Amino acid sequence: MALARKDFQVRYKRASLGVLWSVALPLVQSIVMVFVFSRVGNFGHGRSYSYAGFVLAGMVPWVFVSTSVLASTTAIVDASSLTDKVWFPRAILALVPPTANLILLAVSAVILLAELPVVGVSLGVRLLLLIPATALAVAFAAAVGLLLAAMYVYFRDLKFMVAAAVIVWLYLTPIVYPASSLHAAGRWLDFNPLTAIVSLFQAAAVGSPGPSGRALAISLGATAVLALVAVAVHRRHDRLFVDLL
Repeated sequence: MALARKDFQVRYKRASLGVLWSVALPLVQSIVMVFVFSRVGNFGHGRSYSYAGFVLAGMVPWVFVSTSVLASTTAIVDASSLTDKVWFPRAILALVPPTANLILLAVSAVILLAELPVVGVSLGVRLLLLIPATALAVAFAAAVGLLLAAMYVYFRDLKFMVAAAVIVWLYLTPIVYPASSLHAAGRWLDFNPLTAIVSLFQAAAVGSPGPSGRALAISLGATAVLALVAVAVHRRHDRLFVDLL
C-alpha cells in the first residue's frame, strides 16, 4: 500500500488538477467517440438505452485495465534501483499500478454516476452489478500485469508490443458498439476477456444486455489461468530477475 500511495502521489505531484486529469482525458475521448460513432456507425440508433451512457460506462473499466497493464508491464524493470537495495517479492511491484489506480477507478465511477442523469439515465438497483464488475476488472488487470512484468524482464521489446496491442484491443472490445451490432460476428467478441467486464459495467449503468454466459466464463477462466501462471512464473524466476535488471 505504501508503494501504491507513493506511485499515486508522484504521478500527480505537480499537476494543478491532480487526479482529475486521469478522468478528464478519457472523458474527452469518450465524448469524441460518442459523437463520431453515433453518426458514422449509427450504433446508437434504435437502442432502448442511452448510447452516450453506454460508451461512458465502457470507458471506465477500459481506462483502468489498460493503464494498469501498461504500467505494470515495466514496473519491475523501472524499480530495479529499489530491488538492488533490499529484497522483497518483485511481484509486489507489478501489483502497485492496479492498486494505485483503484483511486482513479473510484473517481471515474463517481463521475459516471453523476453523468448518467445528465444523459437521461435513471439510477437503480442494477448499479449493484458494479461490485462484481469492479472485482473482476481488478483481478484481470492484476493477473495480466503480473505475467507481463515478469516477461518484460527477459524481453524488452514487450513494452512496445503491449502498447500496440492495447490500441487494437480498444476496438476489439464492445465499448463504442454493442456486440449485437456485429450480428453473428459479435459472438467472437466473447473470447475477449474484457468483453464480459465492459458489458457488466454497461449493464449496471444503462441497463444494456449483460455479457453472455460464455463471455463471462471466458473472462473468469482467463483471469484464473493468467493469475496461476503469473504466480508460478514469479515463484520460479523471482530471484533470477536481479541478474537481468
